[in-house]
This record gives sequence, C-alpha cells and structure tokens, in this order.
Amino acid sequence: MDLAFIPSPSDSVWHLGPIPIRAYALALIAGIVAACWITEARMRSRGAPKWAVLDIAVWAVPFGIVGGRLYHVFTSPETYFGAEGDPWKILAVWEGGLGIPGAILLGGVGVWLAGRQMKLPFAMIADSLAPGLPVAQAIGRLGNWFNQELYGRPLEAFWAVEIDVGHRVDGYGEYATFHPTFLYELVWNLGVALVVWGADRRWKFGAGRAFALYVALYGVGRFWIEGLRIDPAEAFAGLRLNQWMSVVIIVGAIIYLLRVRGTRQVFVLDGDRLATVDWDSEEAREAGYEHGALRGDAERPVPEAVGSEAVDPDDGVPETAPEESTEEPTEPGSSRDDR
Repeated sequence: MDLAFIPSPSDSVWHLGPIPIRAYALALIAGIVAACWITEARMRSRGAPKWAVLDIAVWAVPFGIVGGRLYHVFTSPETYFGAEGDPWKILAVWEGGLGIPGAILLGGVGVWLAGRQMKLPFAMIADSLAPGLPVAQAIGRLGNWFNQELYGRPLEAFWAVEIDVGHRVDGYGEYATFHPTFLYELVWNLGVALVVWGADRRWKFGAGRAFALYVALYGVGRFWIEGLRIDPAEAFAGLRLNQWMSVVIIVGAIIYLLRVRGTRQVFVLDGDRLATVDWDSEEAREAGYEHGALRGDAERPVPEAVGSEAVDPDDGVPETAPEESTEEPTEPGSSRDDR
C-alpha cells in the first residue's frame, strides 16, 4: 500500500440482503449515540431524571436533520436547482449534505420543545450538551470520508486524502490528492469538546455559557477550514457563505459570553417539589452535590418517570403530583376506629 497519502474507502454502502447499509448513516448514528451518552451523564450529575436525554433526542434529532438539510440546500442551490440539478435529490440525505449551523438552529428548537414538555431548563440542557455535540460532529465527519466529499484544495503531503476520479470536483480532475478538510474539522471538534469540558469543569458555567463557548470555538475552526474547501457553494465579497455565517456566530457567541452571567444550576428537593439552585449553595451541598456534581451515593432528587410528574409551569421544574385521597369521609362525631 502506498502510504504517501490517506486512501479513501473503496465502498460507502454495503447490503444486508436488499437493505443498504450506508457508512454516512452509521457515522451519524454513532455521533448521535455519543452525544446522547455524554449529555446523559452530564445531566444526571445535575440531578436531572435518568434517560431524559432520550426524550430530548426524540425532538432534537429529527429537527436537527431537517434543519441541517435545509441549510445545505440554501448554501448549495446549484446542486438541486441549477441547470443540471435535481430537486428530488434534496431528499437523498444519505448522500451527504447536512449544514451544521442549520442543524444546531433547528435542533435547538427541538431541544426547547422537549425541555418545555419535560419542564427542564433549556439552558441546563444546552450546557450539558455542549461537549457532546462537537464529539458527534467529529464522528459524523467520518461519513464524509466514506462519501469522498468535503475535501479542500489540491495537496501533496502525507496527510493528503486521495479522491477517486468520479468524486473529484469539476476542474480538478487532474489532481489526485487534496486537503482532508473533513479530517481537519474532526480533529478541531474533538479539541473543542475537550476545551469546553475543561472550562466548564473549572468555572461551572450556567445560563447557556458553556454552549456559547462551544459555538464560538466551532465558528473559529469552521471559518479557516471552510476557506480551504473547493466544493460548490454560495459566496460573496471573497468569502463563502459558511465563512460569513461563522463570523456571525463567533461575534454573537462572544457578545453572549460577555453580557450573560450565570453559574451552574442543579436540581434539589424543596419540600415535596423540585427546584433549581446554584451548584455551590448550601441547599446543593445538603442534597449531596460536590464540586457541582451529584455524588454517586447521593439520593437522586428527581423521580425517574418524568411523564408521571405534575409540573408547576411558573417554576419550570417538575413537581410530584399529590396522591388522591382514598379515605371515606367520616360522619360528624365519629372517628376512624368507629367504622
């Protein structure tokens, strides 16, 4: 084998009888599972219900996929509406093409809807998700490698990726190896996840600030990586649309971090109901939290069956439903022992 470059996989689809198994789909699923696992662990450490992340994913994943696809179509319309485009290809998600900004935006709507239904604070979910989301993105980029897409300008180096002739962008047929921009983003996103995790562990972010840090760091990486790509995309003023979007989200995230203050919130029991308090409060310590996380031997303050809880809409946290009395009314002057 010629080890002077990174070879591309020869196959991206396998068949289990008549059923196609696509590498791109497997990468997406693996990324979703990783993000759910990380987010679940972080939410449990804040006292959230067990497996709440699964109920959140039911909303967030479909919304994110639709949002990512719509964003991709918006930024690369020629593929679908150009002279040789095919609008029906919009439905072919398995062929690749999910825009991260759109996935985050519409996926966030799904998270908000799930949190509203479950009465979990949106900011708590977002901060819990912050390290897991870039890990999911990193794993998902492996699907681009199998599809031989999202590579950059021609490159002759040992880390360059070889692209088959049939997958080369028009005008670059004579080149064989290119910048593996999908690999750059994979490595960058893993670094982002590590930085966000470490920063949140150190400063105990709240009010969505951990998520804002992720957005800012992701935008920085996406800006320079996007500048290397050669696949068709809308552009103006010398920059691709995704680069302009990166600038917008970087500025927005920095402004948010500078203006919004808040520390990590955790769930505690307040009498017979749930409430959120600061991680370093006396109530949190009495409930079994140490360094902002629930101790393993501490009693979980949240009922595991979220759907059976009554909720106070004004507080935004679950409240245990009062049990209906099964006792029969007593006659005046009688006692329970008289019946």
